[in-house]
Amino acid sequence: MQPIGPLMIEHRLIERMVTLMQRELQRIKDNVDVDPEFAFVDPVFIDTAVDFLRTYADRCHHGKEEEILFAALSQKDLSLEHREAMEDLAREHIWARKTTAALMKAKEGHLLQKKGALEEILKTLGELVDFYPQHIDKEDKVFFVPSMAYLSDAEKAEMLQAMFEFDRQMIHEKYRGVVEGIESRKSCHI
Repeated sequence: MQPIGPLMIEHRLIERMVTLMQRELQRIKDNVDVDPEFAFVDPVFIDTAVDFLRTYADRCHHGKEEEILFAALSQKDLSLEHREAMEDLAREHIWARKTTAALMKAKEGHLLQKKGALEEILKTLGELVDFYPQHIDKEDKVFFVPSMAYLSDAEKAEMLQAMFEFDRQMIHEKYRGVVEGIESRKSCHI
């Protein structure tokens, strides 16, 4: 298996969560259309989505990209195009962290009935829902596959082992269960 295999598998779970976030965003928008003054935002869903994004998408997934893949590739003589792509992806990771934090802050503001908090939830949730599919597509189709040409078979094997070790210390099972639990709960209400 190539080192990009585990990263692409993680993309599929992130996409599933983004689908759930899109559904929740639409539910909130539909609620706002009916009665904006009493629009219901599910704080548990927002907390769960933020936890998933912070722990699984960022710490686990982006962590492996930055600490293992990007670190190894930064030692290589990358083409200008590939170096710029890698730097762009790293900047996008930073943006995702900030936007996820803004979503949590907006949810907290909404619970305190702060003016503009609902609009901020809609904005940041929408930005994250729009961001992740594009980011994943860029990694899958533009960067991951060509980046493997810079690595020897031994480096790929070493990197794959480092990713497995990274995973061993993370809690994939918990977050797979979180997504599946939300999926089963949400499918009952659709």
